[in-house]
Amino acid sequence: MLKVVSPFDQSLIKEIPLAGKAEVEHALATAHRLFQNQSKWIPAHERIAILERTVEIMKMRIEELTIIAAKEGGKPFNDSKVEVLRAINGVKIAAEHIGQLKGKQIPMGLTKASEGRIAFTSREPIGVVSSISAFNHPLNLIIHQSVTAIAAGCPVIIKPALATPLSCLAFVEILSEAGLPKGWCQSIVCENEAAEKLVTDSRVNYFSFIGSAKVGWFLRSKLSPGTRCALEHGGAAPVIVEEDANISEMLPALAKGGFYHAGQVCVSVQRVFVHKSIFNKVAEGLSELASQLIVGDQMDPATEVGPLILPREVDRVEQWVNEAVAAGAMILCGGKRISETCYQPTVLVNPPMDVKVSTSEIFGPVVCMYSYTERDKAIEIANSLDAHFQAAVFTENLDIALDCIKKLNATAVMVNDHTAFRVDWMPFGGRDASGIGMVGIQYSMQEMTREKLMVIKSKVL
Repeated sequence: MLKVVSPFDQSLIKEIPLAGKAEVEHALATAHRLFQNQSKWIPAHERIAILERTVEIMKMRIEELTIIAAKEGGKPFNDSKVEVLRAINGVKIAAEHIGQLKGKQIPMGLTKASEGRIAFTSREPIGVVSSISAFNHPLNLIIHQSVTAIAAGCPVIIKPALATPLSCLAFVEILSEAGLPKGWCQSIVCENEAAEKLVTDSRVNYFSFIGSAKVGWFLRSKLSPGTRCALEHGGAAPVIVEEDANISEMLPALAKGGFYHAGQVCVSVQRVFVHKSIFNKVAEGLSELASQLIVGDQMDPATEVGPLILPREVDRVEQWVNEAVAAGAMILCGGKRISETCYQPTVLVNPPMDVKVSTSEIFGPVVCMYSYTERDKAIEIANSLDAHFQAAVFTENLDIALDCIKKLNATAVMVNDHTAFRVDWMPFGGRDASGIGMVGIQYSMQEMTREKLMVIKSKVL
């Protein structure tokens, strides 16, 4: 049995059975059998209707879904409610984009050999989708990794993070209630050993993974030939702050981007490079905001920063901060654990470039600040890591903004906003070590289909 506990006080929420290899095999066989029998495929209009009913059921259960997500995931209650609303909108987006899964005409007659033919492409479901999810958005990530497959016409098997399986299970029940036929979305709560076939099996046509780069790239190496994939890993998001930045508008954005969900977001603000002329003002201002944040029980509506997902993550963040301080970094605020499960929002000044907080994804409530005089040098340092995801620049000068957009190695650059900005209809994903493939509802749907060309030869053409 798996014990699901609250990240704040480790109190038991629920015990649920763990699936084994036999259950994984059954899920794969069921999904494969559904896909192989085209008479079982769900017509587009039925998929739309099912997802529309899903939206309506979720709207009636916003409070219930919020409580589940907040309790198991540790994200503050108010932020968890925003996640639920995003999840509902994600299902709506998927339903709306089913009609956009379409092909196009390919011109014929451009050569003598192609005369008398007409050609079109169409898009078909790619096949069985296997998804392995992360803990930090326990409902919204499930939407991105399951509803996209359903909308594309693919049977999907979803493995939630063991720390946060309850939101996934609740959502799969809602899909069933909305009329999704049995077997089209199966949840598997299991240990990694049992989950191995969800990665390696030749019946898997598409693999979706959200988690650490070390695990993601290893799993990619184990995929069966022909299995396509999307991997979403983390980053160490950089921010460039020019001397003309609007500081009063910027500081709340940096605080939100750095400390939202205790920094447990793959695009959290982590490395802030500030022009020397305004460095002290920005550093002190961010520290003041960070020190005012209310840390504690995620179920308390007043809480702004909740716990880390596991006590060992608090241990790790504490070790990384202590390493940076021992190497010469200065603590402007925070820098200490509050309890077994919570860590103070922390601002570090000029940690050395070779310590972990400067070289690896912190995934905790810690923001590092560095002073610079030459923007190009700051960008060079920002680009120096292997991981590249989202970045940001704060400036009132359009030319400087465009220069940073061009030079920063990132899949997205936010101008005068924090690095963690995201809406679910935009392309989203890392490059280099941070991942492969761009997700976002309609982008994932497109990836979960494949193109088929039909060429018709006719005497009347």
